[in-house]
Amino acid sequence: MAIQEATTKPQVAIMNAVHDLPVLVARDKGYYKDEGLDLEFVTTPGMAQVTTSHFVKFDSVFDRPLDSVYNEGGIDQYRMCEWGIMKRAVEARSQGLRERKIVALGASMSMFAVVVARDSKIYEPEMLKDKPIAVTPNNGSEFTTLKMMEGFLEPAHVKRTNIGSMLKRLEAVRDGKVAAASVMEPWISVAQKWGMRILIESHSTRSEAAGDDLDGKTLAKMFRAQARAVDLIEKDPSPFIHYFVRETGGLLEPSELQTWRLLHAAPQPYTRERFDDTYNWTVKWNMTVPGATYENTVDNRAWQ
Repeated sequence: MAIQEATTKPQVAIMNAVHDLPVLVARDKGYYKDEGLDLEFVTTPGMAQVTTSHFVKFDSVFDRPLDSVYNEGGIDQYRMCEWGIMKRAVEARSQGLRERKIVALGASMSMFAVVVARDSKIYEPEMLKDKPIAVTPNNGSEFTTLKMMEGFLEPAHVKRTNIGSMLKRLEAVRDGKVAAASVMEPWISVAQKWGMRILIESHSTRSEAAGDDLDGKTLAKMFRAQARAVDLIEKDPSPFIHYFVRETGGLLEPSELQTWRLLHAAPQPYTRERFDDTYNWTVKWNMTVPGATYENTVDNRAWQ
C-alpha cells in the first residue's frame, strides 16, 4: 500500500486564465493525478475578471487577496508576472512575512498591450509622454508597460495610474477619462471589439513561486503536468477559450478571442543570468528593494 508523504494536500492558487491556463488544463485533464498528485486548487480574485471588486494599492502588494491567503498559509504555490514574483520573493523576507522562492520560469508568456481609443490623437508610444496609463500597480500590466515604454521615453515621463480592473480601464479609455490602458487577454480582444487601437504590445513571462515546505519532487511533478498541458494548448488552444471568455462576463464571444496572442512553454529552471537581469531592472525602476541575491531568492529544487 502506498504511503502518503504529506498529511495535507498542497494548495495551488488559480487566478487569471492568462497566468494559469496550463494549471487549469492540467487539473481538468487529470494530468496532476497522473503524476500521483492530490492537490487543492484555491481560487483568488484577479484583475482580469469582470466580477472582481478588489481595488489594489500602489504602496503594498502583501494585502492583496492572493498574497494575504499565501501569508496566512492558505496557498503553497502560485504564479504571476515575473516581476511581481521577484518583488514578493525579495520583500517578503525583509518584511518578516512568510517566505517564498522563485522556483521556475513559468509556462505562460501571453501578451500585454497598451491600448488607446479609436479617435485618440496618440499614434506612437512616445506621444504618451507624461500622460497616465492605467495599470495594475506592481503587477504585470505595470511592469510590462515600463518594459515597452522605456525604449521611447525617459523614466520620469512614463506615468501610470490606478483605475481598477481591466474592464474599468477600458471603460475609462472609452469615456476619455484616461489616455491609455495596459491590459492582457481576454481584454485586448475586448478592446479590439470595442474599436480601440493597440499602440504597442509585448510578451510577458510569468514565474512560479512556492514556500520552502513544498519539496522539489512535488514541484517537479507539478511542472511535468503543466508541461503536458502546454503541449496540448500549443497544438490547439480553441478548446480552452471558455476560461478566458468567462472572465469577460459575456463581453466576448469565443470566436472573438485572438488566440494567436497566447503563448506557452514548459516551466524551466530560473537561471542566475535571468535573475541578475530581471532583478537589476526591477531595482532600476524602484520596484523592489536592493540587496537580494540569487541564493536567497531562487530555488530550482524541482530540477535537483
